Amino acid sequence: MPRILYFFALCNLVIGSGAFVLSGILQPLARELNISVAAAGQVMTAYAVATAVLAPVLILLTAKWPRKRAIQLALGLFTAGNLVSALASDLGVLLLGRVLMGAGAMFTAAVSAYAVTLVAPALHGKALSTVFLGMSISYAVALPIGAWLGFEYGWHTPVWLCAVASLAALIAATVLLPKGVVTQSASFAGFKTAAKQSAVLRVWLRTLLFFIAIFSVFAYVGPVLLALNAMSPVQLSIVLAIFGLAGVAGTLMGGWANDRFGSLRTISVQLAVLVSMMSLLPLTQGNLAATVVIMVVWGMAGFGLTAPQQSRLVSLSPTQAPLLLSLNSSMLYLGTALGAVVSGALIPSVGLANLSWVGAPFGLAALATLWFDRAPATSSVPQTG
Repeated sequence: MPRILYFFALCNLVIGSGAFVLSGILQPLARELNISVAAAGQVMTAYAVATAVLAPVLILLTAKWPRKRAIQLALGLFTAGNLVSALASDLGVLLLGRVLMGAGAMFTAAVSAYAVTLVAPALHGKALSTVFLGMSISYAVALPIGAWLGFEYGWHTPVWLCAVASLAALIAATVLLPKGVVTQSASFAGFKTAAKQSAVLRVWLRTLLFFIAIFSVFAYVGPVLLALNAMSPVQLSIVLAIFGLAGVAGTLMGGWANDRFGSLRTISVQLAVLVSMMSLLPLTQGNLAATVVIMVVWGMAGFGLTAPQQSRLVSLSPTQAPLLLSLNSSMLYLGTALGAVVSGALIPSVGLANLSWVGAPFGLAALATLWFDRAPATSSVPQTG
């Protein structure tokens, strides 16, 4: 793999850490800001909505820019948002910081599209899983360490660390990335043609449903795990670390399986396993070992889905990949927002321990979309720039 992909993975580690570190410390955040846990969960919603709306716009506006300048813009916005969040003393300012961070998350779609231009088509899955690996590692590192720091020293501490890491990533990108690299640029006309494909629309729908399903739990993952089993902050951090490591393994396996068995077959197996784990999780209440086993399998299946989904989109319209992947990220974050909103509204009636039962039907619906994708993907879309 080209070495630049590993740098992109490190940057995605920073993006993922900043994006999701708060999900494990919603309780201390809620206490300090004097709001409910459900209200605190909307910091995840604000980030998700901002990414869904602003990232595709920024991808289109920067389509003809050199890749270095576009990446600098993304990391600059993400750094600014982290700094605003770290300085926040009320929910309103924190939400503003999260919106800026969401805009900067255009980075992931931009570098994913860049990555597939650097390797042969047979290696698209491996390239995409390499780039996304940093996002998976963020669950293994940022969530557990952030949870421990947040409970021990207050929620501002891990946010400040994310701000410093974001600034370091921006400086490194400025120094390390080559100048003048311009990839095939997406266009609005070409995008409209590609988006008319039913297969493209199904990928987006599947991503939306999948992330509604998992973020019905992930938006409140710390409180959910504590509702299932009484744990100390250290124990919670360990469980989150194990889950994150399973996600790292799942990301690598997803890329390998995509290149070995094809995207549709890989996605089918992963979604089936995920729905099964979501259905079983509430039944593990009071049994920490069983909870950990379910979370490990869940992490491997869930994180492994990203590379096959992205590879599927790239195969359908390679030239329009930057914008298609950005819209896929929009569906990802829209699903994140809807998952947080739906489960947050149902916490009083369903209970934290049973939240995965709220998300499981959405995962089943995502699996059902594959019924219409049984034929091999072929693209008849003109590759207009």
